[in-house]
Amino acid sequence: MKCPICKKGETAPGTATVTLEREGLTLVVKAVPAQVCENCGEAYVEEKAAAQLLAKAEAEARAGTEFNVRHFQAA
Repeated sequence: MKCPICKKGETAPGTATVTLEREGLTLVVKAVPAQVCENCGEAYVEEKAAAQLLAKAEAEARAGTEFNVRHFQAA
């Protein structure tokens, strides 16, 4: 797909690091599947991965975690 940010590059499958902040929690997840622009590097996380990330952040926030760094693992 054409990148909506730079409008010049095409996206290709790759990975990204995603940082989520919620209720005092900072969750950093590496190697998240995404479409990455070959021109500007903007990453677009795939819908299924985004849903997993949000669920994980919710669980970590409820558990009282303040900071966590992990690698993405598909469910």
